Amino acid sequence: MKTITKSSELKDFCDRAAKEKYITIDTEFLRERTYYAKLCLLQLAIPGNSHENAVIIDTLVDDLDLSPLYRIFQNQKIVKVFHAARQDLEIFYFDSGILPYPLFDTQIAAMVCGFGDQVAYETLVRQLAKETLDKSSRFTDWSSRPLTDAQKKYALADVTHLRVIYEILSKQLMENGRTNWVDEELKNLLSPETYDIDPKNSWRRLKIKSNSRRFLGLVASLAEFREKFAQSKNIPRNRVIKDDALLELASNRPKTLNDLSKSRLLLKDARKGDIASGLLTAIDRGLKIPEEDLPIKSSKADKGQVNSALADLLKVLLKSQSESTGVASKLIASASDLEALASGDRNIDALNGWRLDVFGKSALELCDGKVGLSVMGNKVKIFQL
Repeated sequence: MKTITKSSELKDFCDRAAKEKYITIDTEFLRERTYYAKLCLLQLAIPGNSHENAVIIDTLVDDLDLSPLYRIFQNQKIVKVFHAARQDLEIFYFDSGILPYPLFDTQIAAMVCGFGDQVAYETLVRQLAKETLDKSSRFTDWSSRPLTDAQKKYALADVTHLRVIYEILSKQLMENGRTNWVDEELKNLLSPETYDIDPKNSWRRLKIKSNSRRFLGLVASLAEFREKFAQSKNIPRNRVIKDDALLELASNRPKTLNDLSKSRLLLKDARKGDIASGLLTAIDRGLKIPEEDLPIKSSKADKGQVNSALADLLKVLLKSQSESTGVASKLIASASDLEALASGDRNIDALNGWRLDVFGKSALELCDGKVGLSVMGNKVKIFQL
């Protein structure tokens, strides 16, 4: 198992990779104590069974230059293969501002090829590569050095078996004409907006029950402060203030440090110093937002307006279409999509692209009373009304 610790070694491997049709990539990182993920290890593999075709890169080595890899990312002749790429791409994007293209995500491809919702890498290794993974190093501190042979073996397996999985899934997609379906799903992963977090919009991540615009304004102001503070200190946002405590402050509206100290849910460090003063400033700012500028809670479907019986029928239709096409139901339509449809909303992803053909057209006909559902044996059938 070759471990790269020098920039020249990484350049040599990337020069070899530049001659190949694809490269498999994985990372090991930590982010429990930081806002931004800390890249601890990088694994790469190119086609071929030689031990020299798969390497581990120790990214904690000082002055290691990753630019040869980023040139591979920008080489459109080479497919960059990941499994569940979202967090890996976020790391690379914040480090370099570059997102790899063309991209292939085996988890998304597997969902299109009949392997179920958010299929695990281990499952694909077992079913497609006909191998088993050593789980002994799954929960490990990847920032600790030196790495053991067991850790290296575990990490390397994340890219070596990925070669076989990619070749099988890409072939299946070509044969069933669904390559463009996966390409549609990858657009979100390849958009910088997926990773760029605007602190002003961070309040939308919270689960808020109230529709009061003033309350929403206070939540937005507090969430903006929390996001900016967490980013500047590189600490998890919940180390600044947890969601439930943030909502409590938006409700109680403390104006002084003494008021703040009465909060039941606030962390100790948030009752003093920069965090405390920042929270009070955010509350004051939220109270001063003009009425016309206060945020409005957006909701795909008002629970009170959802036709629950229709929503249940749409769930049956979705499951039937998922089984007949072999595409994971969560990839076709989410629960919120179904509720939106049942409330009359037509501005949803399930009514666009390949989803429209697989599910959307039949769903619209069901909503409009043009078709019904019947059971024949163990299958659900659609019939015209």
